[in-house]
Amino acid sequence: MEVLPLVALVAGSAVVAGLARRTSVSAPLLLVAAGLMASYIPGVPSYTLDPHIVLPLLLPPLLHTAAMESSYLDLRANARPIALLSVGYVLFATLAVGYAAYLVVPGLSLPVALVLGAVVAPPDAVAATAIARKLGLPNRITTILQGESLVNDATAITAYKVALAAAVGVSAGWAGGIVEFLLASVGGVGMGLLLMVPIHLLRRSLRDPLLQNTLSLLIPFVAYAAAERVHASGVLAVVVVALYLGHRNWQVDFATRLQEAAVWKVISFVLESVVFALIGLQLPVVLKGLDEYAGPDAAWYALAVFLAVVVARFVWVFPATFLPRVLSERIREREPETNWKAPVIVGWAGMRGVVSLAIAFSVPLSVPHRNLILFLTFTTVIGTLVVQGLTLPPLIRLLRLPPRDAQAETLAEAQAQSEASRSAEERLDELLADPANALPPPLADRLRTVLERRRNAVWERLGEVNAVTGESADDVYRRLAGEMIEAEREVFVALRDQRRIDDEMLRALLRRLDLEEAAAYREESS
Repeated sequence: MEVLPLVALVAGSAVVAGLARRTSVSAPLLLVAAGLMASYIPGVPSYTLDPHIVLPLLLPPLLHTAAMESSYLDLRANARPIALLSVGYVLFATLAVGYAAYLVVPGLSLPVALVLGAVVAPPDAVAATAIARKLGLPNRITTILQGESLVNDATAITAYKVALAAAVGVSAGWAGGIVEFLLASVGGVGMGLLLMVPIHLLRRSLRDPLLQNTLSLLIPFVAYAAAERVHASGVLAVVVVALYLGHRNWQVDFATRLQEAAVWKVISFVLESVVFALIGLQLPVVLKGLDEYAGPDAAWYALAVFLAVVVARFVWVFPATFLPRVLSERIREREPETNWKAPVIVGWAGMRGVVSLAIAFSVPLSVPHRNLILFLTFTTVIGTLVVQGLTLPPLIRLLRLPPRDAQAETLAEAQAQSEASRSAEERLDELLADPANALPPPLADRLRTVLERRRNAVWERLGEVNAVTGESADDVYRRLAGEMIEAEREVFVALRDQRRIDDEMLRALLRRLDLEEAAAYREESS
């Protein structure tokens, strides 16, 4: 691809995603719609989705970012429902959707139909989790959707390889397929376990934040490539490594964490925007290969597969939610009570995404009905994103699920900060008692003031608000601190312009102000 079309794709995707932040429409939906419209604008180049780019180059960093931001402890606490969705449901959907397509499409063999089933089986929970956070869904539902999205791609890709081998006549049978599936899964997890500790030790041994962040950018690609090299699941290897690094991220120095968070936030934003725009841009490519199928027939096949995908998820989710609780007293004791509303949300949050399209584009040209598989995958992805994506927010509001208790979360944060500050104060007293750490009283008092400020900041969010602005005392403090820093910044720039300080000194002074401002505004908006 030439440079200019690639730049235009990234820039256009970023603009649309930025506009989505100002509207109530989720970014994935707006990006797909923009891609669909742009695909028919004269002069817009053809952007063909290359699976050799999406799977090894786009998927690993997206998975790495999602896993690093996930809670290992929450995922472990919800391992049973996550496993039932990310493994059990994907395999069930492969069989159910594949068999439905086999019954509906004349001349479609069962192995080829199962290839289609595996392709459309994995939901892409990016849109669902974005909506979940925006509408304040309970943490457990959000965690389950996140956990499903981290693992289900590996299940689907492995199931696709098994079904494809059967479709082209090189399969070793169902027993061989099961063995291949287990080897890929166990191998992917094993490779992740093998890499995670050495990578973490290497990160800690590097003292330069630039080197540490360069390593951070390479990690998902190294994990993916190493696992794929031994015919294991690269997706699972990336997820295992990222979960471990995210859980141990506190052991890396603060400069690395600050840079890493900023770098990966930009990468995630750009990649997610480009990925969803690419989905919409595939329409001309998909329709071009559909010449052999009549319009009404193709529309009926698309509707049938879409309905099969939607129905299969509900058929799996409700028994998987309630049956284990009925059969196991231990599950009833360990897991919180639930009702029919939670599985309705999880069942409806089954939007498909770019992974399904990338797998579909990787189907060999020799496979019968390849163009139809590509078309049905595209219509299923678009159908789920539009129908389920647009209706999920009103459905959540209609069901009136209990929102997150912001007051309780703030109280827990305040209590945690109070305990930490108490420990820090004791440690400060110990250090100041040592003559080697002697400080003038004003500096020692400054340390105590900073500590007291940190301890009180969270409690102040629970207190009264400013009668004029509606801000809490903590909000007013941060705003005034920002105004003071901005005044200092203007003076430094003026001094540079007057040649009283040079640019090198200006950068050092501005960096100091930036760090202070970041500390004052440490609670970033989502």
